[in-house]
Amino acid sequence: MHPNAQKVQATLTSLGHDTEVVEFSESTRTSQEAAAAIGTSLAQIAKSMIFAMGDEGVMVVTSGANRVSTDKVGALLGGEIGRADADGVRKLTGFPIGGVPPVAHLEGMTVLIDEDLTKFDEVWAAAGTPNAVFRTTPAALAEMTGGRIADIKEEPK
Repeated sequence: MHPNAQKVQATLTSLGHDTEVVEFSESTRTSQEAAAAIGTSLAQIAKSMIFAMGDEGVMVVTSGANRVSTDKVGALLGGEIGRADADGVRKLTGFPIGGVPPVAHLEGMTVLIDEDLTKFDEVWAAAGTPNAVFRTTPAALAEMTGGRIADIKEEPK
């Protein structure tokens, strides 16, 4: 197992979650690729997106079927947010874009979780590499991240 995936597995275990990290030979970098590799719906992919609000990191775990509304997130957190660049993502999390898990980060962050994920019994999240994922539940995801479930999706225009 890749060292990043091992780190995620160790963190999940230490948090009391008995889920297993799964590595694929094909890419799971994008939500579409992950859904195809796993054989699940795009909406069940819990993608971790990193934003910045001033000097603070913000992680939004959203359904793979949704786009994040930065206006809604900013309103929920009381400030203006913007997407972190690749260097910022790695500095905050220790992981590359396309493999950012919802746990095992270098820095603590505010976490918001897309309420649409709660429609499912299970969801799949990245596990540290563009080929690794793990299965969890929306409730466990909120517990392990300390995240708040909220309406964060961008509405269709």
